[in-house]
Amino acid sequence: MASVDLTGGAGRARARSRRRIRAVLGFVVTVLTTYLGLLAVTFFIGRVIPIDPALTILGDRAPQAAVEQLRRTMGLDQPLYYQFYLYIKNILEGDFGTSVLTSNPVMTDIARFFPATIELATVGTIIGAVVGIPLGVLAAVKRGSLADQLVRVIGLVGYSVPIFWLGLLALLVFYAKLQWVAYPGRMDVVYEYSFTPITGFFLLDALIQQQWDVLWDLFRHIILPGGLLGYFSLAYISRMTRSFMIAELSQEYIVAARAKGLSEMRIIWFHALRNAAVPLLTVIALSYAGLLEGSVLTESIFSWPGIGLYITNSLQNADMNAVLGGTIIIGSVFIGINLLSDVLYKTLDPRTRSR
Repeated sequence: MASVDLTGGAGRARARSRRRIRAVLGFVVTVLTTYLGLLAVTFFIGRVIPIDPALTILGDRAPQAAVEQLRRTMGLDQPLYYQFYLYIKNILEGDFGTSVLTSNPVMTDIARFFPATIELATVGTIIGAVVGIPLGVLAAVKRGSLADQLVRVIGLVGYSVPIFWLGLLALLVFYAKLQWVAYPGRMDVVYEYSFTPITGFFLLDALIQQQWDVLWDLFRHIILPGGLLGYFSLAYISRMTRSFMIAELSQEYIVAARAKGLSEMRIIWFHALRNAAVPLLTVIALSYAGLLEGSVLTESIFSWPGIGLYITNSLQNADMNAVLGGTIIIGSVFIGINLLSDVLYKTLDPRTRSR
């Protein structure tokens, strides 16, 4: 009998190992396939748009011979499949080309502008989570009441109203009329030459250097665009929190907890919300990725010097290297956050590991 048990145990161990290997291989294939799809989409967008990269670099009045020579140098005279190969090769080497607008390597520009977008999206996500989760819990607990209807209306407006219209309205009210916030931009011109960035995240840099006047100025600049993004994040997070909490509050363990005499506050915040926290983590991660991806209009409205404004200005100047490079970086971050949220979900919730 002992030998049978050992053999059975070894068989189960091998089966678990095979499942783990298949899971890892599936994960790697998913990442590679998704990233290859992203590269293919950006490449063919660059080829479909009727803009000649060589003519953009040299100018409209450049001699035709010089244009043709540059096209050969850039490989634009090669078949499309070979151009795609060169494109992937350069991207994997970190070469996104040179920006026509700034004359810098695109990666240098992205390293300069992307931290501003991350900072703005982070502030928006924090506002969305801090306000959205309690609103969602309130709506679930008071299901069908006036409070529930108000929360749902707030979420509906967040989903429905165009962000450019709401941004312009916010500027008119809070900047032009009430003057509660600073003018569009990331910081006052007074501090641009006295402030030394360390990490590229200005709020953190000002805090590290204890420059409280700069920190206050940065706050006055970021609060309006960050609050606007936070409102749209709040609409999504509160809606999903409400759905998760309604599902949890109908479970049998909630009935058992009430039968034991636990207070309603403890049941809601320490039992139901704790069990809803794992899917909520995924929702917050996806909301954060969405803000990183969708901040183009917000940055344009508020003159926020992030990757969205960089891509917009590059597109207006036919700088396709910068446009495609920024698109790839944002897409890569979006893919990474999605995959990370999936891994965290499976790690924190053991029930999903066997699926």
